Amino acid sequence: NLCTFSAEWFSLPVYLKNKIFTMPQFLAKRYNGTVSTIMAVIWLLIYVFVNLTSIIYLGALAISSIAPISFEYCVIGLSLFSVIVTLGGMKVIGYTDMFQVIVLILGGLVTTYLALTLLSEQFGFGKDIIKGLGVIADEAPGHLHMILEKSNPHYSELPGMSVIVGGMLINNLAYWGCNQYIVQRALGADLKTARKGILFAAFLKLLVPIIAVLPGIAMYVMHENGMFQKEMVDAAGILKPDHAYPTLMNLLPAGLKGVALAALTTAIVASLAGKANSISTIFSLDIYKKYFNKNASEKKLVRIGRLAVVVAMLIGAVVAPSLKSLDQAYQFIQEYVGFFSPGVLAVFLLGMFWKKTTASAGLAGALLTVPIAAVLKFLPVWTNGAFPDFPFLDRMTITFFIIVFLMVAISLLRPESKEQHETHTIEVDTAMFKVSSEFIIGSFIICGVLVALYTVFW
Repeated sequence: NLCTFSAEWFSLPVYLKNKIFTMPQFLAKRYNGTVSTIMAVIWLLIYVFVNLTSIIYLGALAISSIAPISFEYCVIGLSLFSVIVTLGGMKVIGYTDMFQVIVLILGGLVTTYLALTLLSEQFGFGKDIIKGLGVIADEAPGHLHMILEKSNPHYSELPGMSVIVGGMLINNLAYWGCNQYIVQRALGADLKTARKGILFAAFLKLLVPIIAVLPGIAMYVMHENGMFQKEMVDAAGILKPDHAYPTLMNLLPAGLKGVALAALTTAIVASLAGKANSISTIFSLDIYKKYFNKNASEKKLVRIGRLAVVVAMLIGAVVAPSLKSLDQAYQFIQEYVGFFSPGVLAVFLLGMFWKKTTASAGLAGALLTVPIAAVLKFLPVWTNGAFPDFPFLDRMTITFFIIVFLMVAISLLRPESKEQHETHTIEVDTAMFKVSSEFIIGSFIICGVLVALYTVFW
């Protein structure tokens, strides 16, 4: 949520002031076309091989667990449905998002209630949601900590304070402030409306612990006590945490289960359509028009964008089944997006707020983020443990500061001429950073809730 505020407070005004519509467009204006193209390719690879594939996989897994439809047919159906919605444009995606948010929140709250009352009932307290919370506190106290000690077996996934001020901060700032998928929604509105929308999104994120985390912990407790043994494993008998939520949804009453299934399908399609729309925008404007047809008409770009959507979704559908070998798909998304996020954030932050940053520095930041992150990940293996095996969030922090240091050093050692500097200047209007009193009040309320949550569940 803090990253949400930061993104809209500082990044959004800069984009709107400079009439930026895609993230590569910002990089072309601030640095040069080479930096823009490299980052455009990186984003396309992330969207297709990480985001699309993982969303298709998780969506097909959930739907096939709830409905009598095979995993393969779910993959095909979700991909086709998403292509149709994407080709309808951002307006259709917007309405789809609005519908799925309403139904998903209601369905999520019902699922949480069901999980807690079932847990309470299994421990002999009847259908009492408060008793269910008490059972979680008694049976899984270690799962209620938001900041983990090094002795915790899951420290590598959530390494202590890095959850607040380290890699998680870097990852979220890059996601909320430098991600075409997120930013394009805000750029479709004026600054005031966009800020209201992102503030509302920050409020909705406060519901995630209730509608996602609590049911997960409840399922863990029930599984540890002998329930859902068959439902939580795959065909090979391997325990799959990704099966937890679909298993819970199978317990919903018939009518409500149908509504939840519809909401889940809509949410999956909306997420896929949003990613596909970003792929379409970046490929048509930042790749095709720039390198293949500089004089392409708007209609031609639309057709190319639609073709890019179809191809990207086809690749995602083909690759998605291979993710069955993963323990948790969400962890896969976070770790491998984390190879790119430090460099993306460094390039954007220095480009926006340090005028001396040069195009050479931006190019170095774009090119080095993956190699540095990869070396930090695999060096412990290559050195037989001589090099420390850092948690992936800590690797992101180290990568970010290495890239910032290198970009600053390159900019100072090889400064641009005055003419070059003036060519690649981003206009910053500090007056646009001012926010309304309503926004400030809303921000303080949300931050207060966050402080309370971390205080109670530290």
